[in-house]
Amino acid sequence: MTSEHFDLGGVIVATALPYKPDSSAPAGLAVDYERYAEHCDWLISNGCRGVGPNGSLGEYSSLTDEERRRVVQVAVEAVGGRGLVLAGVHGAGWHQAEHWAELAKADGADAVLALPPTLYRASDEQVVEHYRHIAGVGLPTMIYNNPVDTKVDLVPPLIAELAEIDGVVAVKEFSGDVRRAFEISELCDIDIIAGADDVLLELMLDGAVGWFAGFPNTFPAESVAIYEHMVAGRYDQARELYKQLVTVFRWDSRTEFVQAIKVGMDMVGRYGGPCRPPRGPLTPDHEKQVRAAMDRAISGIEALSAEAA
Repeated sequence: MTSEHFDLGGVIVATALPYKPDSSAPAGLAVDYERYAEHCDWLISNGCRGVGPNGSLGEYSSLTDEERRRVVQVAVEAVGGRGLVLAGVHGAGWHQAEHWAELAKADGADAVLALPPTLYRASDEQVVEHYRHIAGVGLPTMIYNNPVDTKVDLVPPLIAELAEIDGVVAVKEFSGDVRRAFEISELCDIDIIAGADDVLLELMLDGAVGWFAGFPNTFPAESVAIYEHMVAGRYDQARELYKQLVTVFRWDSRTEFVQAIKVGMDMVGRYGGPCRPPRGPLTPDHEKQVRAAMDRAISGIEALSAEAA
């Protein structure tokens, strides 16, 4: 692993991507780069450590190559050195992921986030080769364990092997198994980043140093407050705020998480808007559940604010 430590503490937001109607664009929706830049700026202004363009939440797999590159460029321009930009470089093969890492480096990203090979259940040897090529580009690399989506589980012994690759500095842990944090730390020296919103407290108690998050697209200031309470050891305060949000945070681990987060953004006066295929609108039942969870979160936050006043 690289000898120079790359600090990933803080809340880094996997950014949702806004679209605007355009009959000439894919699925009739064009990327709204102006709105996206404003959103990245808003997240940084609300205390977030950085942004993560071109993640699953950013619908990277529904973008053209030109759009996917431009999204990173816009994020870098909007953040303007005030925080980190961790570009998603996910690809079916290492040659594709390496290509996106090279472009991210050329366009000023600070680091990259990479799934194992997508669309293919790769062997351990193939996973190691995949990450060697990505990290070889020269940007700090966060590996991403999401066995639900990729069918490849980066179990702690495999993470320990990947941690030996120069440039691999962190793992985004999305397995949902909080027992893994201690095992990873026992096997290797790598930063553990909470990858699912509804296990944040548990993973931070067990040693996670950062949060690569979805719902801070909707609640950035509150999410930063939870993180900072945890870092400072103010666990009661963190738990009380987390308790107001965790019901909606659970949607971050659902198939419909992109749509749910965008509905949440709309409900707090931001712009979420539609998704490109294959994601369609939420079913009426799911939308009802999301809106109820959001109402609970908003009223809970208001009640805590009133108590503190």
